[in-house]
Amino acid sequence: MQPKRVVITGVGLTSPIGDSFDEASESLQTGRHGIRAMPEWDRIGDLRTKLAGVSNLPLKGRYPRKKIRSMGRVSLLATYASEVAIADAGLDPELVSSGRVGLAYGSTTGSSDAMEEFCGTLFTNYSLRGLSANSYLKMMSHTCAANLALFFGIRGRIIPTCSACTSGAQAIGYAYESVKYGLQEVMIAGGAEEIHFASAATFDLMFATSAGYNDRPDASPRPFEKARDGLVIGEGAGTVILESYERAVARGARIYGELLGYGTNCDGLHVTAPSEAGMAGAMELSLADAGLSPDVIDYVNAHGTATEIGDIAESQATRKVFGRAVPISSTKSYTGHTLGACGALEAIFSLAMMRDRFLAPTRNLEVIDPRCGELDYVRERRDADPKIIMSNNFAFGGVNTSMILGALDPKPTAS
Repeated sequence: MQPKRVVITGVGLTSPIGDSFDEASESLQTGRHGIRAMPEWDRIGDLRTKLAGVSNLPLKGRYPRKKIRSMGRVSLLATYASEVAIADAGLDPELVSSGRVGLAYGSTTGSSDAMEEFCGTLFTNYSLRGLSANSYLKMMSHTCAANLALFFGIRGRIIPTCSACTSGAQAIGYAYESVKYGLQEVMIAGGAEEIHFASAATFDLMFATSAGYNDRPDASPRPFEKARDGLVIGEGAGTVILESYERAVARGARIYGELLGYGTNCDGLHVTAPSEAGMAGAMELSLADAGLSPDVIDYVNAHGTATEIGDIAESQATRKVFGRAVPISSTKSYTGHTLGACGALEAIFSLAMMRDRFLAPTRNLEVIDPRCGELDYVRERRDADPKIIMSNNFAFGGVNTSMILGALDPKPTAS
């Protein structure tokens, strides 16, 4: 079978910088961020970081209780983003539940709130009293995929992704391959994460969080900056609808862009330390899949977490692949690190830049760390017309992803 062109026909999101495509685009253009102080974390002893990127989406009472009994906050965020994306793409509910539509969705973990409730009670009281059977369903690793499938009646293939910070990107990548090779007619894909002090504590124990700007949320995170001091965790969800170009055109669907290529690999070296070679390898795989030369990439949406070792390795790997000062920025400077959601949200942000013809700057980037690779770091909103964008994400375990998004008539191949 001839591989199909894969396009994006629906978008839905909730994030610290907005709960719609238009709102997020406006935030990226105006510098409006979603980082805030978390005084509610003061009760957690020895926790250094007190900042987070928080979604303001009201969830209480949005859905019937019977439909969400097995959902924690992470699944609710995913449900909202997916509901919006499905409606945006104009998918009929009968099609969604026909078996011709599949789902790929991920998160770093299940609901941390549910885990706190379940484990706190069980391991402190050594009793099941007061516990609900739904607690496990809320905190299981594939809770988003399972709950979305039930909520929307999905009968096609289900691909849960649980690879930390590449969960959302891998979900989109596997969905892309499912459509490209004719395994599903349509795929719903994305990632989600909920805010919880446990996530902050995980990175705090590694001395990877921002703790020097707790009294100045505006000033952190600071990707690629000499004065950065670590990441800020965030929450949100992003969902895209993927289908073949031919199908989308035949039904008159609005097309946001085309997924031109995808690559993923593993460093096989260290559980937390990044590998320049692995990162570069993923970028090269996505370029090869797209049949493109690095010369035609207009902009790179970086993983850019604002950790010292990560920023340096990623920027040096990017310079190695491109051999030039390609424009690059990190939108995590607006949202914080949304972990399992970041790959999906950043793909959507990239589509916004293509549609609205701009490049989003990295917030708080004043003095570039001289150890970072020689690149064109975008530090102010830039009028531009990016036709082909690379979006990269990297995760613990040495998991690397790279996807290439393009306008419908991208620049000619230079490979």
